[in-house]
Amino acid sequence: MAFMPPQGPQGPQQGPTSPPPQAPPPKPMTSTLAVDPGAIFRCLYRYTYIWPRFGMGFWFFPTFIGRTSIAGFRWTGRRWVYSGFDLRRIEAFTCF
Repeated sequence: MAFMPPQGPQGPQQGPTSPPPQAPPPKPMTSTLAVDPGAIFRCLYRYTYIWPRFGMGFWFFPTFIGRTSIAGFRWTGRRWVYSGFDLRRIEAFTCF
């Protein structure tokens, strides 16, 4: 089953029209037990690099930040795909 972007006033939300920066940024020296929604809120609608607790880091373009979750567009290396996940799964992030 495909994860579809929510509908906005002008139709479905769209991801960025261009790819993210080529190189990932340096990982911040600090990590967290859980990401505070207020801390990542400044990354809304901005290119954001996320380092999950497990797995490889990835580019993300958040369009929704809730109390315990985040949703938006994840870069696959070829295109933006809508996805979401729990804020507790994020170890660190940086946005531009």
